Amino acid sequence: MNKRWTIDKIREFTEKNSDSKLLSTEYHGFSQKLLFKCSCGNNFEKTFTKFNKSNQRKCDTCQPPKAPRGEA
Repeated sequence: MNKRWTIDKIREFTEKNSDSKLLSTEYHGFSQKLLFKCSCGNNFEKTFTKFNKSNQRKCDTCQPPKAPRGEA
């Protein structure tokens, strides 16, 4: 089933599944970076795919990026 995400559905998902808040007001597709506010107060940008599927739901200060594969 192909789930069509809208900005309202993304906002609802964000409120239920993270401490972050969605600041963006428009959504144009999976490759678009959305603006979020972390619970610590920092703003950060992520695609919804990374926020949703990769569980990257905080800013880089609270949740540092993972090292690329092959690097330790």
